Amino acid sequence: MSVVSNPAVHRAVWRWHFYAGLVVAPFMLILSVTGAIYLFNDEINDVLYAHERIVPVHETSEPLSRIVAAAEAHVPGGRATRIDTWSASDRSAQVFVTPKDGAPLRVFVDPGTAKVLGSYVYERTLVGFADRAHGSLMLGVVGDGIVELAACWGVVLMVTGLFLWWPRGARGVADALKPRLRATGRPFWKSLHSATGAWTAVLILFLILTGLPWANVWGSLLKGGIEFAGVGYPQSHRGHGSTPVPTVKQAIGEAPWTLEDAPAPTSGEHAGHHAGHQSAAGEAAPIGIDRAAEVLAEAGMAHPYRLSLPEGPTGVFTAYTYPDKPEGQRTIYVDQYSARIVDDVGFGDYGWAAKAVELGVQLHMGNYFGRMNQAVMLFACFGVAALSITGPIMWWRRRPKGRLGAPRAIEPARMRSVALITLGLGVLFPLAGASLLLALAADRWIWPLFARPEAARA
Repeated sequence: MSVVSNPAVHRAVWRWHFYAGLVVAPFMLILSVTGAIYLFNDEINDVLYAHERIVPVHETSEPLSRIVAAAEAHVPGGRATRIDTWSASDRSAQVFVTPKDGAPLRVFVDPGTAKVLGSYVYERTLVGFADRAHGSLMLGVVGDGIVELAACWGVVLMVTGLFLWWPRGARGVADALKPRLRATGRPFWKSLHSATGAWTAVLILFLILTGLPWANVWGSLLKGGIEFAGVGYPQSHRGHGSTPVPTVKQAIGEAPWTLEDAPAPTSGEHAGHHAGHQSAAGEAAPIGIDRAAEVLAEAGMAHPYRLSLPEGPTGVFTAYTYPDKPEGQRTIYVDQYSARIVDDVGFGDYGWAAKAVELGVQLHMGNYFGRMNQAVMLFACFGVAALSITGPIMWWRRRPKGRLGAPRAIEPARMRSVALITLGLGVLFPLAGASLLLALAADRWIWPLFARPEAARA
C-alpha cells in the first residue's frame, strides 16, 4: 500500500491540515488582503495622493538643500533624515522628517519650485497600514513573530493540502482540478477549496518562501548561513577595524535585504573597501547635501535614489537605488567632510544567494515583470483569501453541533512516521518546529482529556 493511499497516513495528514488551517486561516487572510493592497502601492497612492505625488514638468530642479529646507520648515522643529529623489520629471521629492514630538512625517516637495505640496504619517495611509500589517500586524516584534509562525505553518498547510488533494482511485488529475460548481452544500465547498489550492499552491509557496527572508528568526538564520558560506554580502566590502559599528539598517533605518546587517561605514575613519584616511571627523566643515549630490552624480548615480543624511558627526551620506529589477541595485557612501566615496557596492558584488533573495523579493512584490508580475501575485493573493474562507466554511458545515469536529486521532504507533515527516518539515522553520512539538504533546496528552467518547469520524 502506498503512502498516498494509506488510510492512517491520510487521516493523520488531514488532522494536521485541519488544526493548522483552523489556527492560521485568519492570519493568512490578513496577509492576502494586505499583500494585494501593497502590490499596487504606487497606483493607490497616485490616486489618493495625486496632489502630493504628481507635479508639473519643470526643465530644471532646485538644489536638494532647498528641498530639504522647505520640508523642515513645514515641520517646525523637525529634522530631515532622508530624501527620496524623483523618479520622473512629473514626480515630487519625498523628504522624511522627524518632528520633536509625534510620528515621523513624509513631506512632499515640488523639485522644480521647492514648494511643499503636503505631508502624511505613512502608517496612517492605506498603503502604509497594509505594509505594516503585512509584516507585523502593527504589533512590532511580537506581530512579526506571529506572521512568521503563520507563514511557516502556511507551508505545512500547502504541502499537506496537496497531499490530501492528490486524486485516488478512478478520478484523474484533470477532474480534480475542476471545482464542482453545480454541487451544493459541503461537496461544493470541498471541491472549490481543493481546486483552488491545486491551482495556486505553487504560487503561494513561492510567496511564503520569498517573504520569509524578512522575518526575524528565519531571516536572521538565512542571512547568517549565507554570510558564513560567503555567498551573501561581499566580505571585501566589510570593515576590518576592531571597533564595533552599527549596521546599515541601524544607521539609516531601511535598506535592501542584503545590506541590512552590513557594517555602516563612518566619516573620517574610512574603514570600508576604499580605505584612505584624510581627515578626522570634526576637523572640517560638513560638505552639505548639494556637494554630496554632485559626488553621486559624478559617480553615475542617477535619479531616483534614496539618500539618507549623516547621523551624528561620524555618519556618512548613504545613497542607494532600489529599482524593480534588483540587478540595478547600487549603494554609495560619501564621507560628510571630505566628499570621498567611502564605499560603492552594487548587485554584481553580492554573492549568488543574496542575488537570489533580492530577485525573489522583487518578484514577491510584483515589481520585476511589471503588470504581468502584479497579476500573477494578485492571483496568488486571491488563492490565499479563497482558501482561508472556504476552509472554515467547510469545517463549520461539517462539524457536529456543539463539537469541534476534528478528524479522529490515530494510534501513536501508527503516527510515528507521519510525526517524523512533519517534524522534518518543521525543522526547516524553527518557529513552526517549536510550535509543532507543543502541538504533538497536546495532541498526545492534553486533547484526549477533553475529548468526548463519540469522536468525529474521519
